Amino acid sequence: MTHAILADNLHKSFGPTRAVDGVSVSVPPGEIYGLVGPDGAGKTTMMRLLCGALSIDAGHAAICGYDLAKDTEVAREQIGYLPQRFSLYGELTVIENLRFFAEVHGLRGAEWRPRAMEMLAFVGLAEFVDRRAEQLSGGMRQKLGLAAALVHRPRVLLLDEPTGGVDPVTRQDFWQLIIRIVGGEGVSVLISTPYMDEAARCTRVGFIHRGRILSEGTPGQIAHRLNGRVLELVGGPRDAMRRTAAADTDVEDVQVFGDRLHLRMRPGAAERVLARLPDALQVAGARVERLRLIAPTLEDAFIALLETTKDD
Repeated sequence: MTHAILADNLHKSFGPTRAVDGVSVSVPPGEIYGLVGPDGAGKTTMMRLLCGALSIDAGHAAICGYDLAKDTEVAREQIGYLPQRFSLYGELTVIENLRFFAEVHGLRGAEWRPRAMEMLAFVGLAEFVDRRAEQLSGGMRQKLGLAAALVHRPRVLLLDEPTGGVDPVTRQDFWQLIIRIVGGEGVSVLISTPYMDEAARCTRVGFIHRGRILSEGTPGQIAHRLNGRVLELVGGPRDAMRRTAAADTDVEDVQVFGDRLHLRMRPGAAERVLARLPDALQVAGARVERLRLIAPTLEDAFIALLETTKDD
């Protein structure tokens, strides 16, 4: 098996809206592929196409070598799917939810319970087996959803923005689980996320916008495309710094990153901007604490990609 997930030129429209417009994605075994983009970019539609919840208008998709159109049921059995919204049964207990999903996937008798308890221990919910799902916190619900997605030993895991609305500690815990799944069970993961720190954890990422993949590669490869073009500016007042930097003809964009600004420059303009911007900032009454060339972040790269689509 060369690819755990293979999507070739997928299309899906809802009326006049092209939600997925010629997307191709390939994920080899044991890889975490991040589908990254803003709300409405097409991430959830892609997930639903690949798990068979939506029909494909055009193109071809296969899961572990099984054609989604011709071998639909066999392909689906290879998949564990965690949707964006909590989709388990709130009135059932934790263990009852896992039993339901295990039996839906064909686990019977003495087989389902050991696997269910193994997964609950894995996600840290073993002591909550008799608690109703509706009584769990948001983070615990997502962990239960992950256990349910894994209970039938899938080879592919589709995670649709699994950490949305949970606290930073839970996000970290969830990602540690994902990394352990890939290493321990050999599962291939396709995860959608709007968070750049999560994208940086993936083996490869594809940036999707308006139903199209704009760029694909490792996080390092994508960020590297802006090497030599990002300056970090620290000082104050911020509004004066931002206006002055944005007025420079070699500065394409200025973004706020916490207590600092990131300035994206035209190719080859770094020396010119570094030479003249301090004087311009002084004239504007701004205080410069630091102005330096830095390694671009994934967020820098994705903002630049979005800028290229504004006129489309």
